[in-house]
Amino acid sequence: MGVLSARAISSLQNPTVKAVRALHMRKERDDTGLFVAEGLKNVIEGVDTGHAPRILMHGPDAAAHPMMRKAVQATQAAGGEVIEVTHDILAKVSRRENPQAVVGVFPQVFRPLVEVEAGPAQCVVALHRVRDPGNLGTIVRTADAAGCGGVILVGECCDPYSVEAVRATMGSVFAVPLTRASEDEFAAWRTGWTGSVVGTLLSASASHAEATYRKPALILMGNEQQGLTPDMAALPDLNVKIPMRGRADSLNLSVATGIMIYAATA
Repeated sequence: MGVLSARAISSLQNPTVKAVRALHMRKERDDTGLFVAEGLKNVIEGVDTGHAPRILMHGPDAAAHPMMRKAVQATQAAGGEVIEVTHDILAKVSRRENPQAVVGVFPQVFRPLVEVEAGPAQCVVALHRVRDPGNLGTIVRTADAAGCGGVILVGECCDPYSVEAVRATMGSVFAVPLTRASEDEFAAWRTGWTGSVVGTLLSASASHAEATYRKPALILMGNEQQGLTPDMAALPDLNVKIPMRGRADSLNLSVATGIMIYAATA
């Protein structure tokens, strides 16, 4: 069965098309509080976790997909708009030559710091000044897989709702609560954490595999270039290192964070 009550747009100059394309820019995302998720699988992940699209764009071939009706109904029930568009419009909106056949525009959601919970894994991840959206998205996906309660972005971080970060989450952006905090806000909130606050430092004496983690664990990771700054490195009550056994002297941030998540939740 086809899509219900969808209007068709074929012009690249249409105001709605321009508005969705503009969401590639952080200022526009910040101003509107919206973001783009590409692909029917990601859109359905959003719908299944209670996030309805404000705008649902699809190509002609997607209308017959069995899951499309679910996405359409959720969009329309929330007062959103369903639009059938051309392949050229999908390519412009996604800035890809081979775009997904479905694009959803969703509201951003940030959970207040005071509402952070540890989740089924009894673990939360905090990232200080993470710069790479691919790393951030991969960490969100790993936190989801491990059952972490959320990801806290401390200080000036890249945007978790950028197209690149959302792609890297593979739909987990809808499942993992995200929180933003300044360094001072995080430092004050951390004093009330009842389990281990864990940092990674090259100078640490304990290996990540040997340490004893008290749950709930709060894992604090620094950015890709500098690691934890001195102020942030003073916050953990437990600092560990991941041993480097080969010639490489460091790990990619998302890989290191994944190792720490599973070490602390084992």
